[in-house]
Amino acid sequence: MVKLRLKRCGRKQRIVAIDVRSRREGRDLRKVGFYDPIKNQTYLNVPAILYFLEKGAQPTGTVHDIFRKAGVFMELRLNQTQFT
Repeated sequence: MVKLRLKRCGRKQRIVAIDVRSRREGRDLRKVGFYDPIKNQTYLNVPAILYFLEKGAQPTGTVHDIFRKAGVFMELRLNQTQFT
């Protein structure tokens, strides 16, 4: 199973797709964004995030909140309604 979770990278937090069995600082499958809690800035690679979510990846609680604020789940719903 794949999870979308935060990975520490200095002050910034990297949002990565990673296997559940890997540790937090382990090898990630793909980097899909950054989150800077000090400046409250977020950069997201939305097509990559949507790809992993459509394949069944589960975001952690904090990453879920970041995605909700950025409107990623609205785009996921729009993509699902286009193809059905």
